[in-house]
Amino acid sequence: MATDAVVSRELKSLQEELSTSQRERVSSIPSPAAGASGTTATPPPPPIEAAEERELRDQLRELVNEVTTFFAEAEKNISAHPTQSVVGAMLVGILIGRLLGRR
Repeated sequence: MATDAVVSRELKSLQEELSTSQRERVSSIPSPAAGASGTTATPPPPPIEAAEERELRDQLRELVNEVTTFFAEAEKNISAHPTQSVVGAMLVGILIGRLLGRR
């Protein structure tokens, strides 16, 4: 359950960073009032970018939900079978140690 909270916090911070960078990008686009002062204003980004941003947000939300579900199921399985989980983790650790030790 602690890992679930950590992963959720990390994913939320990624979402916040994404929204912050999007706000910065939007604020860096010159306003139409700047065009009235004699310089030509660049047109706003095409709506395709907005659709791509929405798609990215949806994918991030889906990732958060999938990771949360995965950790919840893993925690239930570990709680239901603690001995098997410890033995399995030990075997995986030994296998990784042997593979890394050969290099």
